[in-house]
Amino acid sequence: LDARTGASLKFTLLNRSGRIWTLIAGGGASVVYTDTICEYGFAAELANYGEYSGDPAEEFVFEYAKTILSVMTASPEPHGKILLIGGGVANFTDVASTFKGIVKALRLFGGALKACGTTVWVRRGGPNSTEGLSAMKRACEEIGVPAHVYGPEAHLTSIVRDALLPSKATSPQDTAVLDSAASTEAQTLTSSKLADTLGPAVISFEEGTQAIVYGLQIKAVQRMLDFD
Repeated sequence: LDARTGASLKFTLLNRSGRIWTLIAGGGASVVYTDTICEYGFAAELANYGEYSGDPAEEFVFEYAKTILSVMTASPEPHGKILLIGGGVANFTDVASTFKGIVKALRLFGGALKACGTTVWVRRGGPNSTEGLSAMKRACEEIGVPAHVYGPEAHLTSIVRDALLPSKATSPQDTAVLDSAASTEAQTLTSSKLADTLGPAVISFEEGTQAIVYGLQIKAVQRMLDFD
């Protein structure tokens, strides 16, 4: 498949008996998702590594997803399986089009996914992502498989945390509130300290100027991760 298209379609089977399967858009995102799964201590449960990118045609995505799902559903799992369909915020990839291929594969393997006790977790953004996410949610409802579907309002790897560590799960709305509160607090502290130290002043950045970013700037990090 990869050789027949100008896009990228990669799939490496790591553990046929693994519970955690991934369908990730983007080479950078696939590395981030894999690292996060391992960081949470689930490396032994990771079944595959791979990515699709470069705006592949719907039929190629369908064949790619079909290949992964056929291996995933080949053996039952008493504790259930997790399918992570993730990715950053695309710049030019038509999310609705690529998701059509995945949705088609999900419908084809609906019975097998249900038999494996599969739960689907989705996070994606980009051109026509609203349409694509809606189609994904609708398809999972039709085949009777539990699905959690998010857009760019959720952090890139939040679906990994919520799927693997449900006790630490937070909704995108909670995250947005935390982001807003942290940002407001940081701006207030910075403004007051500058005013006390310098009075009314304009700071010019020159060649030798050093900028120190203090604390976890969630929105800045998220934008860097989404820029694949």
